[in-house]
Amino acid sequence: MATLFAAAQPSSQPDPTAIIRDLDAANRARSDNVLSFTDVEHYSVFRGGDEAHPAAEMTVKMTYKKGIGKGYEILSQSGSSLVQKFGLQPLLDNEKAINDPTRVAQSWFTSANYEMHLKSGVTQTIDGRPCLAFAIMPRHKAPNMIDGTLWVDASNHTLVEVEGIASKNPSVFAGTTKMMRRYADMHGYAMATHARAESSSMLFGRTVITIDYSDYHFQLRTAR
Repeated sequence: MATLFAAAQPSSQPDPTAIIRDLDAANRARSDNVLSFTDVEHYSVFRGGDEAHPAAEMTVKMTYKKGIGKGYEILSQSGSSLVQKFGLQPLLDNEKAINDPTRVAQSWFTSANYEMHLKSGVTQTIDGRPCLAFAIMPRHKAPNMIDGTLWVDASNHTLVEVEGIASKNPSVFAGTTKMMRRYADMHGYAMATHARAESSSMLFGRTVITIDYSDYHFQLRTAR
């Protein structure tokens, strides 16, 4: 009986190669089949140690169109005009830039962009989903590329969460930036629901930016 159990055990272990292959395929499928989508994104900026009272807030409607990229319509904004101008507006501009159709694939969580290694035995339940952990390291450095951990749904191999530090500081004035983004499965695709970035510098002090994503609407090429 012990011999039979030992022989069967390896088949129950996660196959890192298969999981990475599924992550690559999921990115291609989303790019091919999501023709357009919209969502509402709420941005909050906190300064110092106060995460109860935002220094500035902005709510935008984001529109994505395949072959065109992302566009933003500001629905509301409040708080410091300086933080809005020099903190939030550049963030939206950067999102437009990295989602340009000619370069968007460079920021996907795929084996082409990242070295990925399964953290054997490391698991966590996120939003009720049992997850496996992969150590990820970008193959090229950029402010939007993360050096850290990718959490993948153990059952269907979809992206659930990514956390770590930006592989390159966004500016000479910003210190190390800690980043996190969480995803939910929508129509078979991993879509962001919450993000957080924290940085600290001698010039600006500690800054935290959170983003909450809601009210998704899709136009898909095929039903999933």
